[in-house]
Amino acid sequence: MELNKIYKIGRIGVSLVLIFLVSCKAQKEVSLKKKQLSDMVYPQLDTENSRWFYFSSASRPFGMVNLNPDTEINGDWGGGYKYTTDTVKGFSHIHEWQMSGVSVMPVTVSAENKQTIFKDFYSKFSHQTEIITPGYHSIKLNRYQITAELTSTPRVGFHKYTFPIKAQKAVLFNLNTILGPCENTNGKLEKNNDYELSGSLVLSTNFRRPKPLTVFFKIKTNEPITSLEIDNVTGNYLVNFHKTAEKILMKVGISYTSIENANNNIETELPHWNFNKTISDSRKEWSDLLGRIKIEGGTVTDQRRFYTDLWHALQGRKTISDANGAYPDNTGAKFRVGHLPLNADGKPKFNHYNSDAFWGAQWTINNLWGLVYPEIMEEFVYSLMQYYKDGGIIPRGPSGGNDTYVMTGASATPFIVSAIQKGIVKEDLEGIYTALKKNHMPGGIMEKAGYEHNTNIGGGLKYYLEKGYVPYPLPDGNFGSHEDGVSQTLEYAYQDWTLAQLAKKLNHEEDYNYFMKRAENYKNVFDAKIGWMRPKNVEGKWREDYDPYQYENGFIESNGAQSTWFVPHDIEGLAALMGGKEKAAAKLNTQFETAKKQKYTSGTSHDAELHPEFSRIPVNFGNQPSMQTSNIFTILGRPDLTQYWTRNVVKETFSGLSPATGYNGDEDQGLMGSLNVLLKLGLFQMNGGTDKDAVYQIGSPIFNKISIDLNPKYYTGKTFVIKANNNNPENVYIKDIKYNNKIVKDFTLSHKEITNGGELILEMSN
Repeated sequence: MELNKIYKIGRIGVSLVLIFLVSCKAQKEVSLKKKQLSDMVYPQLDTENSRWFYFSSASRPFGMVNLNPDTEINGDWGGGYKYTTDTVKGFSHIHEWQMSGVSVMPVTVSAENKQTIFKDFYSKFSHQTEIITPGYHSIKLNRYQITAELTSTPRVGFHKYTFPIKAQKAVLFNLNTILGPCENTNGKLEKNNDYELSGSLVLSTNFRRPKPLTVFFKIKTNEPITSLEIDNVTGNYLVNFHKTAEKILMKVGISYTSIENANNNIETELPHWNFNKTISDSRKEWSDLLGRIKIEGGTVTDQRRFYTDLWHALQGRKTISDANGAYPDNTGAKFRVGHLPLNADGKPKFNHYNSDAFWGAQWTINNLWGLVYPEIMEEFVYSLMQYYKDGGIIPRGPSGGNDTYVMTGASATPFIVSAIQKGIVKEDLEGIYTALKKNHMPGGIMEKAGYEHNTNIGGGLKYYLEKGYVPYPLPDGNFGSHEDGVSQTLEYAYQDWTLAQLAKKLNHEEDYNYFMKRAENYKNVFDAKIGWMRPKNVEGKWREDYDPYQYENGFIESNGAQSTWFVPHDIEGLAALMGGKEKAAAKLNTQFETAKKQKYTSGTSHDAELHPEFSRIPVNFGNQPSMQTSNIFTILGRPDLTQYWTRNVVKETFSGLSPATGYNGDEDQGLMGSLNVLLKLGLFQMNGGTDKDAVYQIGSPIFNKISIDLNPKYYTGKTFVIKANNNNPENVYIKDIKYNNKIVKDFTLSHKEITNGGELILEMSN
């Protein structure tokens, strides 16, 4: 359907259309009148269950700056922009994994509030006067009658404040406060001249990020600063302007290395003062990325939700390197400023990134980025390798220039192997293999449990190598989070298999055989008598009074029923343990029938998984451990069940547009967004695209036509097209499948076949 038709229908039939459509004046003011693909995105999705890094508005893809209003500031979960809170507590620039900072608030100063403004500056607002679209946020502060507009470049926040004409105008800097997951301390701000300020603050430590990090920032304004005041009690600063200044523009450049680099980020990315141009540039950048996938068919809500999912897949995991390639390196005993390698033109070869875990990425960004955004996948591999070069280890969730050791295992291995198998990364493969192998051996990251910074016991790797499984409970004691032996065993076995594929590619035959043998360790925690994965203690005895529906207790953020299917590399081997494919399919089908009653998730938020009733669900699409399960049926010889259950999961769980729901679980920086996109496209890679041919399983797309633009730098084909003839909500089954006029066997296509370009024709049926 053409975009102009979509919007015509949307105005009539969709009540959740973006707020900016209500005001022609506002549209004209911020150049939103001309519709773009990014306008399809609904940023408020799931914001009642928000998380500090979840919401995004005035940001660029993977930008260092993620600027938006904060309605809740104290705490990670429920922090940041939470839809149900009606009070703005500041506009902060960093919403990232274990990082935050630089909160500002435009205010008007009067005789009544002069003495209290430093600590009493919050303002009510209404969603009715709010405008949100990727790259732009406008909000009216009722208390001050100020309209605040926000946009950004990758490293610079750009503010526009429209004040009441006769008011005393000021901007308050709340630099010593708690924002999300960490405390902002030692905040300093100084006036450099009438139009510039500079400052810094320190992000205090926590158990995830145990080393402090300094945030440096440079401020430039279009109006002269009349004075700078500090309050000794709160540590807050007040920047005052003339009463005559009706509109104040403010640039805030961020850096984790120096004030000079923060200034350089402004000079490089935002040398002008054209606010509307910056909005337009941001919207175009978002629209260009989103536009790599074009869809036809489905409802307007289906299409808007799809682009919202895709937007989520591109908004987490933020840049930490400056425009000139400087970056914070916290991997050593002392902090240092590192410098990325430069191209011949003097620009960095890649950006360096902060990132939540790659845990579960094998079914999400591995698949999506590898096909549609290979340049992003390549950059992230180089960034992960930069951590290795600096600190001697490939991280699984770095923050502030060092690994947090979030979650478990060597979750970056499938991500990197997938990039290599798809031909995205071609250089220094031996060096990369050496780095990856280190993580799988004693002294590597597999030895560490979640957030285990000072020891290397909680991962239980020594038992995995000696006994072929990680015992539960770990006899040595507790050293980190997620010391759940069955899940650790399953993860390690899969990750070992992916490393074995790279070993084979590089002709390391001995290593290949060694890691393939380790990849069979999943069998050691499968109890054939009861048909479930089951915890074993260090003596090799099965856990007594075992309940496969009990949450955790040997399983990471899951139960035994969910995690029994976590064998991405050998579903056929798992099926054999269960008595054959037919019995395995019947078992999994029964689990889906039960899970359907709860719409396939443990409640509507991540913390709801702990609820006694919700936690007993046998399949949970709200978290990573079992989000692949509907696609398992294809490998078990029942593609019809993959088609049926996937379409049902999408329909019941991942179709709405509402602040109250969206992912019904843990949207870890694009992982759930990516999963949703793949389920709706009908494309999946069970082993994360780590096998030699990086095979995709073909499922049931919800759209009639899908066109994916292929990046010519990486792939020979121009476009990959999926046509689903006779597709509708009832016709979920594929009765005939051809690719470039040839019959497709086993519902699979290789990465090379797809990226050479062509047309996949699906004949749909009820």
